[in-house]
Amino acid sequence: MQIGLVGLGKMGGNMRERIRAAGHTVVGYDTNPDLSDVGHLADLVGRLDGPRAVWVMVPAGTVTQHVIDQLGSLLKPGDTVIDGGNSRWTDDEKHAKELGARGIGFVDAGVSGGVWGLEHGYALMVGGEEEDVQRLKPIFDALKPDGPYGYVHAGRVGAGHFAKMVHNGIEYAMMQAYAEGWELLEKVDSVDNVREVFRSWQNGTVIRSWLLDLAVDALDEDVHLEKLRGYADDSGEGRWTVEAAIDNAVPLPAITASLFARFSSRQEDSPQMKMVAALRKQFGGHAVASADQPDPETPAAPGSPESPDGA
Repeated sequence: MQIGLVGLGKMGGNMRERIRAAGHTVVGYDTNPDLSDVGHLADLVGRLDGPRAVWVMVPAGTVTQHVIDQLGSLLKPGDTVIDGGNSRWTDDEKHAKELGARGIGFVDAGVSGGVWGLEHGYALMVGGEEEDVQRLKPIFDALKPDGPYGYVHAGRVGAGHFAKMVHNGIEYAMMQAYAEGWELLEKVDSVDNVREVFRSWQNGTVIRSWLLDLAVDALDEDVHLEKLRGYADDSGEGRWTVEAAIDNAVPLPAITASLFARFSSRQEDSPQMKMVAALRKQFGGHAVASADQPDPETPAAPGSPESPDGA
């Protein structure tokens, strides 16, 4: 199968490689000419046979809107656009309507896997019409992890990104719980090997998880996380999750508290946020602030994820 891929950053570039390894043809475009297969978006569309499929993997918000506007003018009826970034689900509904008026299909795909997706596969949560989704199934199968799980057609347009948003909200709360436990262990005099306590939890305990494994990796690199500043950004999806909970009268005390804890990291050098920052670096390659580095001057704007790579 042929597919176009717009955005070849940390995840997009690895996705191109994984799809190609499965035997499909990928034509990639990026504003960085060193990464791009073609010079312009129009060249990408021209290299694909109809009906075309173009996967958009760029930051949510205005950048995604700009790319979709361009594709709307370049693609033909029967073609399909897939938004695999961290767009808000309400934007999906807007994009589907705009492209649908031109006879172009739209699918939203929540993608989880971070910098490890190339090796292990990406978990995919997809929203859209059954016909559009099924036509793209070979690409989803190429990206997903091996085995029966890791892919779901979650529902109509917007369902994929809504499911990914909730996934990221849960991720916030899990990271916060590990961070709070780590700080308490570090605080008491009786425990003198916190890293090995975390390591002991990796087998046989009810709290073992991939995030716990990554926490141990982070502690192996910096046993007391002294090299990190206690600052952790939020990508926007935690805020959207809390907003959706309010709109639907669903209590989310743990997720809400974990979001507010990240806000506290902007006021002081929070020990808990060192662990959250370390985990974000481990699973997603997100930037971290060193202990001697001041806080960023401008935190991420609400509803504007800095990248499509997760929380």
